[in-house]
Amino acid sequence: MSKATPRLAIKDLQHKYGDRPVIEGLTFTLRAGQAIALVGPNGAGKTTVLKCIVGGAEPAAGEILLDGTPIDERAEAVRRDVATLLDDLDFFPDLTAAEHLDLLARAHGNATPEDLVDTLLDDIGLLAAADQLPGSLSSGQRRRLALATTLVRPRKLLVLDEPEARLDVDGVKWLAERLIQEKKSGTAILFASHEPSLVEAVADSIVTLTPLP
Repeated sequence: MSKATPRLAIKDLQHKYGDRPVIEGLTFTLRAGQAIALVGPNGAGKTTVLKCIVGGAEPAAGEILLDGTPIDERAEAVRRDVATLLDDLDFFPDLTAAEHLDLLARAHGNATPEDLVDTLLDDIGLLAAADQLPGSLSSGQRRRLALATTLVRPRKLLVLDEPEARLDVDGVKWLAERLIQEKKSGTAILFASHEPSLVEAVADSIVTLTPLP
């Protein structure tokens, strides 16, 4: 990838629900090691933008480029490089927290999954709950585990929808620190958020969306 090529480029993105426009003419670029926050009221289209990027919604017009190439969620590079958390995960009810992360680490070819999982569980504050099933975790713990699923795999781009949801004050602080670490390692981050403290701590720039009439 050329130094001049953004990790993610959105050009004149448009999306409609039926005949009703939700997004019109959205354009921005995101480079490696940077974070952009999508902000705005409910109904402004933040989640729709993220879904268009990861293949959950079909744009009406515009371009979405990953490393200068039109993004296709079926492409190997996208499956390898883009880690996403949009909706709550449906965890396997019979796998522990550690087993969920171990499964993902192995699926993505990590050579030392046990070490990676132990380190990550400690980092997200779930080491003591490593052997618990998802159903026995609190809502905030399940959210941390869901976020961990994006951190246990290779990634060049993180796409996160309200990652602070159901985290307490300490959890939001942990999340901000972790996302700052991700930026320092070269990961690009696009996230939608309603939490001003997270946006202020992590985002290099802000894209404000407003509901269309």
